[in-house]
Amino acid sequence: MAVKKLNPTTLFAWVILILCAAYLIVPLLTQFDYSLRMRRDVLSFDAYTSVLSTNPDDNGQGIPRFYTSLLFSTLMAFFTILVSILIIVPTAYWVNYRVPKFKPVMDFFTVLPFAIPGIVLTFGYLRTYSAQPFALTNTEVGTAVILIGGYTIGVMPYTYRAVDTGLRAIDVRTLTEAARSLGAGWGDIILRVILPNLRVAVLSASLLTFAIAIGEYTLANFLFPDERAFGSYMAAVGRNRIFEPAALTIISYALVWVCVLVIQRVARGTDQTQAASIR
Repeated sequence: MAVKKLNPTTLFAWVILILCAAYLIVPLLTQFDYSLRMRRDVLSFDAYTSVLSTNPDDNGQGIPRFYTSLLFSTLMAFFTILVSILIIVPTAYWVNYRVPKFKPVMDFFTVLPFAIPGIVLTFGYLRTYSAQPFALTNTEVGTAVILIGGYTIGVMPYTYRAVDTGLRAIDVRTLTEAARSLGAGWGDIILRVILPNLRVAVLSASLLTFAIAIGEYTLANFLFPDERAFGSYMAAVGRNRIFEPAALTIISYALVWVCVLVIQRVARGTDQTQAASIR
């Protein structure tokens, strides 16, 4: 039997892939191994039990802070996703359909959060919205609104590009004109024609938003200094414990990977449905 020669380009690609995978996976494996060594000379999940059952600064009374902080950041991420979709999807759709010549302008404005340091934005929000006529920081609801707005700006480079890529993959003009010829309004076009075709793009943007909102520290710590957010809680655990931070890092990675699997599942289901409709 003749042995098939391996293409040098393919071999090089596999080498790069293996090196990149090792660069990403090996630190996680060492982190996981370290999180299991809370008990001397014994591998145990004591660090995970400690994180999930006690608070970093008290005697463990009441609901563990892991759950309260995760719930708070999840709610903030949910509202951030909702606000981002309501703003980004119609804007990106209108730019692609009506004013495509403004795409470079949108690209410029949506990358500004990369150019402005997070601490600068944070102090800008605090200075602007802590005094009249806004004074939103006087109430918890107002402070949460500032946090959601800050998250929305922070994730805009990711959400806009995910949605814009999804719009480029479909024929926006044909879909819009067909819907308009059938009497659909602009709201129906976005909700019932465009948005279903952007399901995977919106889910990808939502995953990125969730991951960023869960781990964000600067804005959440200044607006809620009581370590209510998950990022602030992780920082507090890192200051006060030894093995628990490693366990908390693994848990946070697991949460993100669960979101990735959900998106892959939904995307696979979408592809199968589209293939069935074509048949």
